[in-house]
Amino acid sequence: MENVVLVVHLLLALALIGVVLLQRSEGGGLGMGGGGGGGVMSGRSAATALGKVTWILAVAFICTSIALTIIAAQNSAGTSVVDRLGVQIDGGGDEDAAPVPDGESLLPPSVDDNAPLVPSAD
Repeated sequence: MENVVLVVHLLLALALIGVVLLQRSEGGGLGMGGGGGGGVMSGRSAATALGKVTWILAVAFICTSIALTIIAAQNSAGTSVVDRLGVQIDGGGDEDAAPVPDGESLLPPSVDDNAPLVPSAD
């Protein structure tokens, strides 16, 4: 189900990109509208048709986005990354594990004034 919604989502994204690129740039928000006073062949009806298709595709894209989010949340409910890996976590008793350092050993080692900065190759 998730794969079907994902494929539809990708097709909607491509269609939305195509429809937006087909639209004429009018710059109406900046007051620089395209010329032409409007007539029978002004292209205004085509712009409204493309606008309606854009709105339909945008609403469908948002719906598939929400659907994918819900599906992903249902698939991951009650599981963790460790459960998916299949790693066994036990309380202890592992002799091969490195000891946990205390707070003092977490500091970097101090530099001895007499020690060479580069170890010798002997």
